[in-house]
Amino acid sequence: MTEKPWQGRFSQPTDAFVEEFTASIGFDQRLYRYDIEGSIVHARMLARQGIIENAEMEAIAAGLKEILDQIEAGDFEFSVALEDIHMNVEARLTERIGPVGGKLHTARSRNDQVALDIRLYLRDEVREILAFLDRLQRALLDQAEKHLGVIMPGFTHLQTAQPILFSHHLMAYFEMLRRDRQRFAEGLRRINVLPLGSGALAGTTFPIDREFVARELGFDEVGRNSLDGVSDRDFAIEFGAAAALLMMHLSRFCEELILWSSAEFSFIELSDAFCTGSSIMPQKKNPDVPELIRGKTGRVYGNLVALLTLMKSLPLAYNKDMQEDKEPLFDTIDTVKGSLKVFAAMVPAIGVRADRMRSAAAAGFSTATDVADYLVRKGLPFREAHEAVGKTVRYCIEQGKELPALTLEEFRSFSPKIEADIYGHVTLEASVNARAATGGTALAAVQSAIERARRELDGTS
Repeated sequence: MTEKPWQGRFSQPTDAFVEEFTASIGFDQRLYRYDIEGSIVHARMLARQGIIENAEMEAIAAGLKEILDQIEAGDFEFSVALEDIHMNVEARLTERIGPVGGKLHTARSRNDQVALDIRLYLRDEVREILAFLDRLQRALLDQAEKHLGVIMPGFTHLQTAQPILFSHHLMAYFEMLRRDRQRFAEGLRRINVLPLGSGALAGTTFPIDREFVARELGFDEVGRNSLDGVSDRDFAIEFGAAAALLMMHLSRFCEELILWSSAEFSFIELSDAFCTGSSIMPQKKNPDVPELIRGKTGRVYGNLVALLTLMKSLPLAYNKDMQEDKEPLFDTIDTVKGSLKVFAAMVPAIGVRADRMRSAAAAGFSTATDVADYLVRKGLPFREAHEAVGKTVRYCIEQGKELPALTLEEFRSFSPKIEADIYGHVTLEASVNARAATGGTALAAVQSAIERARRELDGTS
């Protein structure tokens, strides 16, 4: 039987299945680098404080670095019997340098050790996610600039509403991702708090220097309460919530890419690199990547609910339940990073069918609101203008005409206030460019939004 670090209290060995059932090494081994990094700094702090000898610290640090090299070379065999990454590393350290390896755990518990590892790991992953978000936002800006003059129908209820610039539509997703970046960046502040030094729950009797450890590991502050330090997983839940929002945004975009690439819309062409074919229908080109990202959104939602449910009834402080925080957290990280990576590569490869978008915008009475606004400027109350234009549209449907094709006499049959200048208000360009206020779809407004967004990403605004 592999010797347990806690077996002094026990007279019987752990049941074999229980040993396997309770072990976390199968998934928490990905924390190895952070476990070793935190342990080296902890050892240095112990030596600075005179809790262990300098020679002992140097032996511990050298042994840990050798273990790190072994793991990264694939030469380290993880043991289920040793339960988790912490004990696997510590047991190998003691095996290599002798009993002095056991001094590493002085003034700490696995409770504050795992909290440290998760925070170090998640901090790096969030920074990588922020970099992926930056890449995707830049890809959206590139497409928006490239197709700045392209007009498409804007929709409400998936019905043609008003003409907008395709670039304006892309910039809506840019804004969603901008908020996502803010959420992840703000979450970093609450991730970057040092829990080490909380001990099992009550702190430690040793004269440790938590501020030194925080500085060495790049933490902004030291946790203020030892009970909270080992039992807090708010930062992981907050990350899960930010991730769920991000995936919701990506899923909405995916839905539109799927619709737009269909034969019925034909607004865009997805690159073959991001589609697959059918095993039976040779004509098919399936938008599998957007569909899969749309589907993966559900698992991120599920992971968030799992974390919330895990923590909702736990008394202070640490409980074994909290071992279950890692798999949903890790899965969310992997899913988000994979989705962002493929999205950032897919967006630049989207082919835009500008003529098809324009035809669709022109065919759905998308400038009807402009006619109503025209009548309001002529002095008609909006509700009366709305009714008059509604009747005009019904007439167009019956006659098989679009608004620009109506004669002046036909227009005037619905309102005598309509004059020959109406034709300057029912073109797609006139409709789009009339909406020139900040945030509108006018070409100048969208161009300004793109320029402002680039300055923000470049840090020059």
